[in-house]
Amino acid sequence: MRTPQQERSRVTQARLLDAAVDSLVELGWAGTTTTVIAERAGVSRGAQLHHYPTKAALVMAAVEHLADRRAAEIRAEAATLPAGARRVDRVIDMLAAAFTGPLYAAALEVWVAARTDPELRAALVPVEARVGRELHHLTVELLGADERRPGVRESVQATLDLMRGLGVANLLSDDAARRATLLREWKRHLAAVIRD
Repeated sequence: MRTPQQERSRVTQARLLDAAVDSLVELGWAGTTTTVIAERAGVSRGAQLHHYPTKAALVMAAVEHLADRRAAEIRAEAATLPAGARRVDRVIDMLAAAFTGPLYAAALEVWVAARTDPELRAALVPVEARVGRELHHLTVELLGADERRPGVRESVQATLDLMRGLGVANLLSDDAARRATLLREWKRHLAAVIRD
């Protein structure tokens, strides 16, 4: 059982992580500072520094929190997925929504910053590797795919890579029409690979 102090600490950390994610979504990497995050979380700068002594530590914890939030959203929506032929279509639509939403945009902010920040990059690479593996396994599970079959593993990974690219393409302008056309074709391909 948690003590009141442990519970307060957990709540403070959750508020800081949510505030960091929200700040990344709204202000981007450049506008996200530890001071801004502490203010948004409604905690003192001292409390923020106690839990996360650097911006990199706070942002890395926020990235993991972000990944958990994305996975939880996908799992919650997965509970409504139909069985049968329409399942692949719905999984692709669900993934496309996740990769064009604000949480993905926040993750991209961190990726771009990590390109030129060695400390952030060193912390981000293993986290993103874990998140990537978990997302791949979740996608396989949602599709009901058998990766022992030729081409299935590669097609699932290509699906995720396609979603990442479509998410980037959607950042500066609404890319919905082109995305819908591409996804329609990809759904046919993926369904054929999984079912054959």
